[in-house]
Amino acid sequence: MTASESTLSSLADEELMILVARGEARAFETVYERHCGAAFSLAYRMCGSRALAEDVAQEAFLSIWRSGARYDRARGSVRTWVLGIVHNRAIDALRRSVVHDRRRASDDGIEERFEARERTEVEAARREEAKQIRGMLETLPDDQSRVIELAYFGGFTHSEIAEMLGAPIGTVKGRMRLGLEKLRGQLALQGVTS
Repeated sequence: MTASESTLSSLADEELMILVARGEARAFETVYERHCGAAFSLAYRMCGSRALAEDVAQEAFLSIWRSGARYDRARGSVRTWVLGIVHNRAIDALRRSVVHDRRRASDDGIEERFEARERTEVEAARREEAKQIRGMLETLPDDQSRVIELAYFGGFTHSEIAEMLGAPIGTVKGRMRLGLEKLRGQLALQGVTS
C-alpha cells in the first residue's frame, strides 16, 4: 500500500527514506523534489557545465533510488547524504573528463602542444599542498569537513550551506570555525616539524 501524496509531503525526509528503501516511487519523487535544486546547484558549481551538472545530479539520484536502504540517519540528514553522493559523483565525472581529454589529446598526437602544468615547480607545489590539505580534511569530523568542502571547494556561502544541510547558520559557522582552527593547528605542527 503506497502513501498518498498529501501524506508524503507531510513526512520528514528520514521517514520518506524508509519508504524509498521499500521501493515506493512516490516517496522517492518527494525526496527528489525537496533536494534536486540543491543537488543540481552543487553539481553545477563543481563541474561548471550545465549539461555535466545535470548528468551528475541524475546519476546521483539514480544511485539514491537503487541504494535507498543504505541511508543511515545516525550519520546525518538526508540532505547531507544526498549532497555527499552528488559531491562524489561530481568528482568522478571531473576525473573522467580529465582522463578523456588527455586520451583525446594523446590520440590526436598533439599532446606536446598542451602546457605540461604538472611539470612546473609552482604547479607541483600547489598540487602537493592541495593533497596535504585534503588529507587533513579527512581527519576532521564529518560535519566540519563537509562545511569546509562546500565553502571552499563548492563555493557556497554560509547561508547556502545552512539551507543545503538543513542546519542553522550559526551551527554552520561554528563547524567552519572549529574545522579551520583544527586545520591551522595541523599546518602549524607540520611547519614546526618540517
